[in-house]
Amino acid sequence: MAEKEKLLLVDDEPGLREAVQAYLEESEEFEVQLASSANEAWELMQKNSPELVIADIMMPQVDGYQFLKQIREDPRFKSLPVIFLTAKGMTSDRIQGYQAGVDAYLPKPFDPEELVAIIRNLLERRGTPSEAEGGSELESIAQQIAEIKGMLGQGSSNVTPEQTPIKMELTPREQSVLNLVAEGLMNKEIARRLDTSVRNVEKYVSRLFSKTGTNSRTELVRYALQHGLTS
Repeated sequence: MAEKEKLLLVDDEPGLREAVQAYLEESEEFEVQLASSANEAWELMQKNSPELVIADIMMPQVDGYQFLKQIREDPRFKSLPVIFLTAKGMTSDRIQGYQAGVDAYLPKPFDPEELVAIIRNLLERRGTPSEAEGGSELESIAQQIAEIKGMLGQGSSNVTPEQTPIKMELTPREQSVLNLVAEGLMNKEIARRLDTSVRNVEKYVSRLFSKTGTNSRTELVRYALQHGLTS
């Protein structure tokens, strides 16, 4: 079963929060966290980064525009998809939302099926970097993949296993991702193999970098081969 996409819904209306959460989780493809204010939502984001945020605009203390500005100024969430779900439906309001960096704008009352379609579209688009933003990154990854395949093609002759095995706790999913990275697969191919999102694969690769103290896929694979972490 594919992992659920983690969404964060921010709205000060309890009835709407619960109704939208129930509808989205009915499909079993989404896990929805709820927040009644932007401040509460920000605290939740520090503990568990969502794949997408749905936020009301008219909220006390910190409104949707201020919350979106806070999100966009944080490098971790710069490309996080954000949907404004609000009763403000004037053209000028929508323009202000788009200028602030919102990805989609759905005025209340709305059709829940349309919300789901927008969510799926934004999540899918996020997993496919544009040429302008992702070109150099893809070139770097492609170079790392080539180096990995080169190491494997040489029978890992340049990689000497350590005498003392490293004890490292990897979750089953982290191990699966590590094995596929060692095969020279890119994130999109790994996501397809494991029936999950590219975003989730990126998270697992980042965790592997952190656990192994490496900074690139090439270093990660070399480390894994040296310490017998691949299977």
